[in-house]
Amino acid sequence: MVNPNKDIIILGIESSCDDTSASIIKNGEVLSNIIASQIIHEQYGGVVPELASRAHQKNILPVVAEALKAAGISKNELSAIGFTRGPGLLGSLLVGTSFSKSLAMSLRIPLIEVNHMMAHVLAHFIKKPSIDKVAPDFPFICLTVSGGHTQLVLVKDHLKMEVIGETLDDAVGEAFDKSAKVLGLQYPGGPIIDQLAVAGNPDRFEFSEPSVKGLNYSFSGLKTQFLYFIQKGCQENSNFISENLADICASWQKHLVTVLFSKLTKAAKQYHISSIAIAGGVSANSALRLRLKETSITEKWNYFLPDFEYCTDNAAMIAMVAHYKFVGNDFSDLDIVPTARMKF
Repeated sequence: MVNPNKDIIILGIESSCDDTSASIIKNGEVLSNIIASQIIHEQYGGVVPELASRAHQKNILPVVAEALKAAGISKNELSAIGFTRGPGLLGSLLVGTSFSKSLAMSLRIPLIEVNHMMAHVLAHFIKKPSIDKVAPDFPFICLTVSGGHTQLVLVKDHLKMEVIGETLDDAVGEAFDKSAKVLGLQYPGGPIIDQLAVAGNPDRFEFSEPSVKGLNYSFSGLKTQFLYFIQKGCQENSNFISENLADICASWQKHLVTVLFSKLTKAAKQYHISSIAIAGGVSANSALRLRLKETSITEKWNYFLPDFEYCTDNAAMIAMVAHYKFVGNDFSDLDIVPTARMKF
């Protein structure tokens, strides 16, 4: 049982894709959040799983050491270790899982598995010392958008969540990145499209919206539609991309955000929810954030935006989930293994 008079100090470890991260959270407040990013994947136009896992092996020790140092915490003060079990790249997850199991066993402290997507949602509950941050009231709907996932999540409690809609194929983050690749932009292309869109006309070009039943999404056809749109434009004008780049980015970004919000608005009405949040790497997108603010006025929503530093993969959100699991005495066995397609 948890001792109410003792501090709860969690080491969180995140290694689901190409960022190695470690964080210390004490009594629900983040003391450190260290991230080592891998730039090697830029030359390949996407994450190379084998290279990612090798980089995690190289980075995990110094990242954890820096997180402890920055927090002013000794490893012997840790209450538990929370780690990303999945979903993600199996080789990358294996590095974080193995390290976490070994350290927990050596310190004789509990091990706590964390669902990466659940952690993105709980990024809204990360607190910093001496800084007041308003967290969503339950229940709320969270649109979780990243390079690998697009989900509508009904959040009933910190650890009680239900996926009410999701992509049937590709994620919106992949749609951004693959479209950027078609335009000849560097990886990751999503943020570059966002930057270029600022100077463009979002109403210059139009795209059709996929017909998907219920609250689910589909982005595979949209990627193909964009590819054909660019190919046709370049056939008619060899300088089509360079002469229209800002307008292309602005129009395409507006369309993807519109597709996301068509189902988000529908879900809010269907479930009679007025508290809406976004999370995941794509939640840093400026058009998505602006649309949430604007829609919240017309729909009378209470909206919640994650801090930019907690949008992309980070260990603070992992430690946050582990904190609530620790309070509930929800621990993992040492024989646990990572899973690439982990569900809620």
